[in-house]
Amino acid sequence: MDFFGILVGILSEGLIYSIVSFGVYITYKILDFPDMTVDGSFPLGMSITATLTLMGFSPIYTLLISFILGIIAGILTGIIHVKLKVGDLLSGIIMMIALYSINLRIAGRPNLPFFNKDTLFRNDLFISIFGQNNRPITTIVVLLVIVIIVKILLDLFLSTKRGYLLRTVGDNETLITQLAIDKGNIKIMGLAIANGIVAFAGSIYAHDRSFFEISAGTGTLVIAVSNVIIGMQIMNKFHNIKPTTAVIIGSLLYRAVISIAISIGLEARDLKLITAILLLIILILNKLKSTSKVVKR
Repeated sequence: MDFFGILVGILSEGLIYSIVSFGVYITYKILDFPDMTVDGSFPLGMSITATLTLMGFSPIYTLLISFILGIIAGILTGIIHVKLKVGDLLSGIIMMIALYSINLRIAGRPNLPFFNKDTLFRNDLFISIFGQNNRPITTIVVLLVIVIIVKILLDLFLSTKRGYLLRTVGDNETLITQLAIDKGNIKIMGLAIANGIVAFAGSIYAHDRSFFEISAGTGTLVIAVSNVIIGMQIMNKFHNIKPTTAVIIGSLLYRAVISIAISIGLEARDLKLITAILLLIILILNKLKSTSKVVKR
């Protein structure tokens, strides 16, 4: 058994999906918004990255464009929900379906590899620093730096006035109304930031795998919600731990469970089934825990 390979897989995918989970934390935990858009905005980042990389654009440029287009996708979901009065779940589904076709239009086909091009993790700069044969180390170091930067920026944003308003919309919409602030615009802002982060993560994932795959976004919301719930439940007793830190821990633990399940004999095609069962178990345990607290009171 290749323990080093398993560890690298846990860290790389865990760190990438922790960025996805930052975005889902905003919609699911703060806004209480089941945003299915993320299943489309994640591959949106991948399709943009594959297409631009093949056109010769730098990795940094692909990350930036992916983030911007993800923001636009989130704004459109918000407009459908807030301005057109469509339900939250249905708004996300509508945008997710639209993004499926948009992603195919951008990439031109369902699968678009770019194995021979420079990527965020494989370029002359990092080869000169880490060497030709140290790709796994390069990937982990770069991902760790990116995750820390995104986490710090998100923590800083949530501590600003707009960040507090965002959290207030999720906790107490009445208070926002009493403050004469348009709660709809705050929701649109939250959805925009969340999907921007998710598309950004999709771009990173494409750089790691060196290809775009149209089905890569399937189950993204479920995986990210699992990461958020695992992290928040485990770190619930540690009041000094920031939610974003809990999300990172949850993402790494989730990926570790999945990797262990596959390493003991389950096939990769069973991944979605494992994810569904794991999420169901988490939700049941969470429900039982909440019920026991009510009984004790």
